Amino acid sequence: MSAVFPSAEWLAAVAEKLNSDEKYARVAAKWEGDMNFIILPGGALQEKMSMYLDLWHGKCREARLIGDEALPEARFTLQATYPNYVRILQGGMDPIQAMLTRKLSLKGNMAYIMRNVPVVLDFVRCLQDVTDAYLEA
Repeated sequence: MSAVFPSAEWLAAVAEKLNSDEKYARVAAKWEGDMNFIILPGGALQEKMSMYLDLWHGKCREARLIGDEALPEARFTLQATYPNYVRILQGGMDPIQAMLTRKLSLKGNMAYIMRNVPVVLDFVRCLQDVTDAYLEA
């Protein structure tokens, strides 16, 4: 299943992929942390979008778009422009490097992220696997 990033269909595909991917389940078996993703306008994205993922021990317990309501409390909040997220999804920007250079801002425990780099990289691999289209300008 694949869909246009970012969309409700894409988010559903992400949840399905994370819950069915054996490698991710193994690599992320000890991961405990939900996340808000804030996608700032830029490129083809005209308005800010936010999404929430509840990731727990190699599974995605919840994935949803956040409308006008306040973001849920989450262990991590990631924020970047749409073009920067696209570069990460297309493999042109390393997600850890993006955090360290603030192209992808992180609110949360960076030390936890650094102790779990394989989990982060495999999470991004799963996102890349379901992403085959982007918004058109």
